[in-house]
Amino acid sequence: MKVHVLTLFPRLFEAFLEESIVGIAADKGALQVDLVDFRRFATDRHHTVDDRPYGGGPGMVIKPEPVFAAVDEVLQRSGRPGMPKILLTPQGAPFDQRRAEWLAAQPECLVLCGRYEGFDERIHRGYDWLEWSLGPFVLSGGEIAAMALIEASARLLPGVLGHEDSARQDSFVNDLLDHPHYTRPERFRDQSVPDVLLSGDHERIARWRRQEAETRTASWASRHTACTERQER
Repeated sequence: MKVHVLTLFPRLFEAFLEESIVGIAADKGALQVDLVDFRRFATDRHHTVDDRPYGGGPGMVIKPEPVFAAVDEVLQRSGRPGMPKILLTPQGAPFDQRRAEWLAAQPECLVLCGRYEGFDERIHRGYDWLEWSLGPFVLSGGEIAAMALIEASARLLPGVLGHEDSARQDSFVNDLLDHPHYTRPERFRDQSVPDVLLSGDHERIARWRRQEAETRTASWASRHTACTERQER
């Protein structure tokens, strides 16, 4: 899987790409991230990538010229003009586990990180973007969202996780949250590991885990619905 990330702040990705699961994926050759600073494609002597919005108003807007030039260069260099192109915007569809699974199956993709007040609208209309969002809140730019996309999909690549069942049992993979987990010590601060997990009966353990996952998911769904209703009111 190769991800081209267009950003004004490539240094934000340095430690992220070297550590933990993402670093392992890169070391194993399963993941390659190409960081493209689209400021390099600005043609004026100040390398200007933003300007004041027509019609007035606060903030600065990302100009179309450097973005179009950067995207075109990546598509031409890759030889895959039809690769998925992802625009990280507040109005985008919510990124979820199913989209992470779909992204992990793509050999190559492009991700554009915004900054400032947003993109010139011609950038939105210039390509067949998939517009995605982490949720209904505001970040200063798309870099954290891009990292979330990369990690969520990289951990699904074959051979990246230590155990082949790890990704299959993650939360949301089967429309359920993960079940509770326990490890040593058996008793800690007046809390004990459930007896069923010490029984050695794998069928009982599997049933208990499924039941706990269903209970946890139902509780989460109820809280999520209640929160959404409060926001709408």
